[in-house]
Amino acid sequence: MKNFVVKTIANAAALAVAIWLLKDITLTGESTGRKTLTLLLVALIFGVVNFVVKPVVKLLSLPLFILTLGLITLVINALMLLLTSWLAKELDLAFHVQGFWTAVLGGVIISIVSWALHMVLPDDRD
Repeated sequence: MKNFVVKTIANAAALAVAIWLLKDITLTGESTGRKTLTLLLVALIFGVVNFVVKPVVKLLSLPLFILTLGLITLVINALMLLLTSWLAKELDLAFHVQGFWTAVLGGVIISIVSWALHMVLPDDRD
């Protein structure tokens, strides 16, 4: 359970950095508390998408992974971010990613920040 909470917090922080750096990734809300709650819910959605959908997509794109020497991962990360944006809209959350190239750049930022935070934050695997 601790590992799940740590990963969700890391996802929320990584999403917050992407929102802060890119003007086409938006999180709107009336108050700071509402924005924080929305960010945590979007981080949960992002975590579920990466846990459930991403492995299937990576398996199905294995030939492209080999052909592009792994660069297809950038596209897959962008698609997962766009899927998260779509799901957030369907769940009436105020998070939006505008366009594919913004999603690619956002995916790169989120990957780097998530990796750095997972290096720093505690983990259950002792």
